[in-house]
Amino acid sequence: MFLTIFTCFVLLLIICDYFYKTRRNAQFSAAGIVSPRPWPILGNVPHVFGNDTANVFSMLNRFKARWGKVWHMWFFFEDILFICDARHFESLLSSQELIKKDVIYDVLRYWLGDGLLLSTGGKWRARRKVITPTFHFKILEQFVEIFDQQSIVMVEKLKARADGKTAVDIFPVVGLAALDIISESAMGVKIDAQRNPRFPYAKALTDAADIIATRVMKPHQSYDLTFYLSAPRKALKLRKCIKIMHSFTDNVIEERRRTLERTIADGSYKAINLEMNDIGAKQRMAFLDVLLQSTVHGKPLSNSDIREEVDTFMFEGHDTTTSGISFTCYLIARHPAVQCKLFQEILDVLGKDKDRRVTMRELHALKYLECVIKEGLRLYPPVPIIGRITTREAMINGQIVPANCNLSVLIYAALRDPNYFVNPDDFVPERFDVESCAEIDPFAYVPFSAGPRNCIGQKFALLEMKSAISKLLRHYELLPLGESVRPIMNLVMRSATGVNVGLRPRVY
Repeated sequence: MFLTIFTCFVLLLIICDYFYKTRRNAQFSAAGIVSPRPWPILGNVPHVFGNDTANVFSMLNRFKARWGKVWHMWFFFEDILFICDARHFESLLSSQELIKKDVIYDVLRYWLGDGLLLSTGGKWRARRKVITPTFHFKILEQFVEIFDQQSIVMVEKLKARADGKTAVDIFPVVGLAALDIISESAMGVKIDAQRNPRFPYAKALTDAADIIATRVMKPHQSYDLTFYLSAPRKALKLRKCIKIMHSFTDNVIEERRRTLERTIADGSYKAINLEMNDIGAKQRMAFLDVLLQSTVHGKPLSNSDIREEVDTFMFEGHDTTTSGISFTCYLIARHPAVQCKLFQEILDVLGKDKDRRVTMRELHALKYLECVIKEGLRLYPPVPIIGRITTREAMINGQIVPANCNLSVLIYAALRDPNYFVNPDDFVPERFDVESCAEIDPFAYVPFSAGPRNCIGQKFALLEMKSAISKLLRHYELLPLGESVRPIMNLVMRSATGVNVGLRPRVY
């Protein structure tokens, strides 16, 4: 009896699945979009069997070569429209309606809650308005001191391996420096991860990011139930890591809130006033401090609201800048003419005292370094793929896309599109100088996304990258040692072979 009922249920499910997918595929076909024939229930999952973080780019490039710059696939009962064409990016990324992240991001929700990355609608708009002042230039200016101090520690940690012969995987080294920078900037606390990489919060963040990245690349682990059933040890480890991070953040928030309440009670409280030039070293404002003093619709943010945003900032501001700095250093090491020009600019702007602290004005003056970083981000974008979902029928570049369709925007593919970039695989920083940059389609170059949901911290990230890279070049010549990079998708762009450079102390 049970077997009969079960068989009937499966047959009914297959029939419903067939008609639903057939109808949806017909809609995409009418829009001129290719949809490879799906299997019952599984959809196109067999197309990605064996896929992991190491081969996702080659797999997507094969699909692009076979089906063009826009194609549609099924993963069980979810469908995804893959988009490589920058012509589609403008209508998609600039839309005020297409702001909801796709289902892939749900794997982050237990960690990040409903913070700025994952929220949508009115909540997202209200939070974005609250958080935007955090990146006011007067607050960014005080972060430059943090960038400089932690970059000094990074340079010191590399000294023992700077013999001109040893290949150094710079990614984990930069990662710890970036974690020190973001923890002090976001929470106002020093965790000293560079000197103590086993610090519980630092290790928990790294382990959580690795586990989540694997989930994203394996369709059967994208759902919580199947993740717990197929990888129970990783699931438990992930929960433990997130618990450690939440506990740490909660304690910091509580402590900072008590301090704020104490200053209000004793009369020493001083509200944030960006219109007054009174934010300096004596009143350094961390991201957390701004949130504690902010209101939404006249009400202060709760501790859980603040934790969502602090955790989001820690997540987004750690691995992304690590990836950008590391791959840019890799490219500099393998292009000596670029490095020579860069070093001369650094001497011209910062002088020969390699230990002198830099200022925000000086970082802005490093114009060629900015071109180098932008070209590095083009070749190796830290966030190579972003996702959206259509909450209702949408028109994207003249093509009608039905509601509840996941959109996978393949930024990395557009950034190497020969239709927009001459010799797209070559490292040519000069393409971003003032004259050449004006000719680049703004929606073909979107390493920080674009439109209303662009990266709110991109100015912070560029300043941090300039500070770290200029500090490295003041102390070391970067050499082309070690294996070449083999890009992999791991929440951010990483390399299966490490991001290797050699280091030779500069004498001048």
